[in-house]
Amino acid sequence: MADVLPLVEARLLSALGEPDARAAVTFLGTDRIEVLRFPGGGQEGDIVRYATLGMSAQPMADPTAVLADPVKGPRAELVLSVRSGLADTDKVLRPLAVLAASPQVEGVVVAPGASLDVGEALWPGAPFTSVLVAEPGGLVEDLELDAPLDPVRFLPLLPMTPNEAAWKRVHGAQALQERWLTQGTDLRDPSRRSVPLE
Repeated sequence: MADVLPLVEARLLSALGEPDARAAVTFLGTDRIEVLRFPGGGQEGDIVRYATLGMSAQPMADPTAVLADPVKGPRAELVLSVRSGLADTDKVLRPLAVLAASPQVEGVVVAPGASLDVGEALWPGAPFTSVLVAEPGGLVEDLELDAPLDPVRFLPLLPMTPNEAAWKRVHGAQALQERWLTQGTDLRDPSRRSVPLE
């Protein structure tokens, strides 16, 4: 079985450029998760991106399955984009690694529309403790793997305030994203306020 991670890293580098920092986190009983930091460049010079590397090494297993399939199943990595210089967002590395390890630790399948909560601020002073998993394919294209392996999807994360997360639980991800859109919310602002939810 080919090692997936070198292919994943190559896809990230081709889409986002060279990382200027990386951190590795290992949780008890899980594979090592790296988080790569990509500095902004070009027209979006003020955007910094963080991407996980290691979550896709194993397919995500249905938590109701008796036996996890070691080959088949969805694979993903997480990508977070924020404006740089406005907050100490580099402290997000560990929370991102925690989220990337959640399929191995908690047996969850991370998919678009899901909410992921780290139970603490994503970085010091952040008004967010959770993220909404958005649709892949925009920033980093899916990585096709040889059959029978599922492709690796690069899932964007959109930080949510506690009020937004609670509203999303009632009304759904689509409704929250439409609310953000109609309000012109800058989802990359690391210190933005909650969108009006009346």
